[in-house]
Amino acid sequence: MNLMKLFAGLVIMCSCKAQHKSPDLPIQKNNNTLLWEVTGKNVKTASYIFGTFHLMCKDDIHFSPALLKAVQFADTVYMELDMDDPSIMLGGMMMMNMKDGKKLKDFYTESEYKRLSDFFKDSIGVPIVMMQSMKPSMLEALLYPKMLACNTSTGVDMELMALAKKDKKEINGLETLAFQASVFDSIPYEEQAKGLLKAIDSLDDYKKDFDSIVQVYKSQRIDDIERMLAKGDFGDDMEANGDVLLYNRNRNWIKQLKQIMAKENVFVAVGAGHLVGDKGLIALLKKEGYTVRPVLNQ
Repeated sequence: MNLMKLFAGLVIMCSCKAQHKSPDLPIQKNNNTLLWEVTGKNVKTASYIFGTFHLMCKDDIHFSPALLKAVQFADTVYMELDMDDPSIMLGGMMMMNMKDGKKLKDFYTESEYKRLSDFFKDSIGVPIVMMQSMKPSMLEALLYPKMLACNTSTGVDMELMALAKKDKKEINGLETLAFQASVFDSIPYEEQAKGLLKAIDSLDDYKKDFDSIVQVYKSQRIDDIERMLAKGDFGDDMEANGDVLLYNRNRNWIKQLKQIMAKENVFVAVGAGHLVGDKGLIALLKKEGYTVRPVLNQ
């Protein structure tokens, strides 16, 4: 938390700081961009919203001159979590486990559990017995590196955090780790367990789907990102849990951003799926009366 904001006099100083001239960034002629400028209403100078991707090959991540300027201009960088907080990693390990003493064996038949155990031993290199208490969705996340055609992976979020820290920007989170843990607790463990087993049994198909998503993300075609969220196996998950995973969180973030952007100009970096559709951040900001324009991001 920025201690300056605890004092009313310094909040005014912070607001004055936000009045320096916005960078003159080129506007994209269509909506094919992940970088958006937010102005109007009670915003003194521009803020920016950028859609990230949580895991990619490191060599595929490139930041445009426009994005670099937007980050440099911002008073504060907001991400889903306060990524530079050292307690996040430790807290994350503590919140990976299921509640009420639930174990993986509780959700599988003997043959299903053997398939799961064999996969983690042979493909992940970790005995499943060491992860008995972990939420199945957390275990499913361990499969994502297996879907990439590279040895060195990272997240767009992580690379942005490094950029922000290099520019000596304060990094804040729109959510707490406890809240994100509660998101996964709200999805029945039985449902998560089925999803994990399906991912293991269909890993080759998932690799193809994952590659398609990465390519669409790199192309910045947000209409296609929206269609991806609503199709196939991924669509099943979104239809059942779209409010929990995306839409309720979007509404909560808008409430925060309305207050934040009135005080300072910010760079907001969240998963690209949060930007798109009539319940996405772009549409919600427009409904609130802001001017939201696509920025050329190449």
